[in-house]
Amino acid sequence: MTLFLFLGVLLVSILLGLPVAFALLLSAMALMLQMDMFSADILAQSLINGVDSFPLLAIPFFLVAGEVMSAGGLSKRIVRLAISLVGHRKGGLGYVAIFTSVLLAGLSGSAVADAAALVSILYPMMKKGGYPEGHSMGLLAAGGIIAPVIPPSLALILMGVAGNISIAKLFIGGIVPGLLMGVGLIVVWSWLVKGEDLEVHPKAPMSERMAALKDGFWALLLPVIIIGGIRFGVFTPTEAAVVAAVYAIFVSTVIYRELSFQKLVRTLIVSARSTAMVMFLVGCAMVAAWLITVAQLPQQLAEMLGGLVDSPKLLMAVIMLIVLMVGMVMDLSPTILILVPLFMPVVKLAGIDPVYFGLMFVINCSIGLITPPVGTVLNVVCGVGRVPMSVAVKGVLPFICVYIFLLALFVVFPDIIIAPMQFLIG
Repeated sequence: MTLFLFLGVLLVSILLGLPVAFALLLSAMALMLQMDMFSADILAQSLINGVDSFPLLAIPFFLVAGEVMSAGGLSKRIVRLAISLVGHRKGGLGYVAIFTSVLLAGLSGSAVADAAALVSILYPMMKKGGYPEGHSMGLLAAGGIIAPVIPPSLALILMGVAGNISIAKLFIGGIVPGLLMGVGLIVVWSWLVKGEDLEVHPKAPMSERMAALKDGFWALLLPVIIIGGIRFGVFTPTEAAVVAAVYAIFVSTVIYRELSFQKLVRTLIVSARSTAMVMFLVGCAMVAAWLITVAQLPQQLAEMLGGLVDSPKLLMAVIMLIVLMVGMVMDLSPTILILVPLFMPVVKLAGIDPVYFGLMFVINCSIGLITPPVGTVLNVVCGVGRVPMSVAVKGVLPFICVYIFLLALFVVFPDIIIAPMQFLIG
């Protein structure tokens, strides 16, 4: 009964148009009233305690790093490097988009930012080259959602906090599935452009490739510093966020010299606003998570899914199906913050690796970013590229299919994620 009360208030609040953060607060208040323990003091204290977390400090710094990279010319140089390497192939700009998506994912960790950058730079070139409008927009949107999976990723940080999972292990474990998502896009794109008559760019000479590599070297060095530093214990993921922000500002102002003081101030303001929204949502979600524990909702869910605990793969399949449906109507961050505290006790009871579960959950939620009716990233690319949503939805369907296929593959063969992760962690 308590579980349905919580979910009912949450869903009705969202359907009425309330922001998710306030919907979570209302759900928490409903639980407190139902348990006859309502207290405004406890509510306020839990809200503050929810954001009083050292790992969450990584969020503002990674947001600053991502904004600075875009304004400081790092993203532009990554695109130039990709064009020089693979732009001469048939459908070359599509391969450039995929290559750039993977590289940008290792820089910013934001699906929306990466997708917007890809569309603003590459879509005009693809349109001019005669590329199919729908498939182009679908690819650019699908490429953008690799960002939450490959570190540094804000989604993985939220997953670590919500599920009490090692963020360092999530970062290391996200590398292989993120790269496999890129491979899946390559397979689908090569099939889509096989019969198309597209403009083919001349192959860049070695001198041009070396010049692009030299120009983009400082941008490419950032993910190496972050992953290498975490892997070898030089700094924690939170400290890595500070390093990323300082490094991005240094490269943008001193080496590339494209980030003026005025631009820097604007990027800091944008980052502060984004941080405020994310942290308030996290605080509200932590209040709900605490009350979920007090009300013993995970135990109720465990009883409902009790018959599946002895079959971890079947349990994972059911959970992934639920998350996929929720992700179609809810954004990535609230889905993580709401559902992970509910599912994590059941997952542990079934003996499923929490890091593997966390990565699967984030991959699944990322797919929701390009699925209608909400599809945050899909809406962003349509807005930036000024393309009707109906066109983008048709174009993105093949890429959604390959992502769901990969998700199913990871459910059936979890070692695809777990084995490389254990090897890299050592």
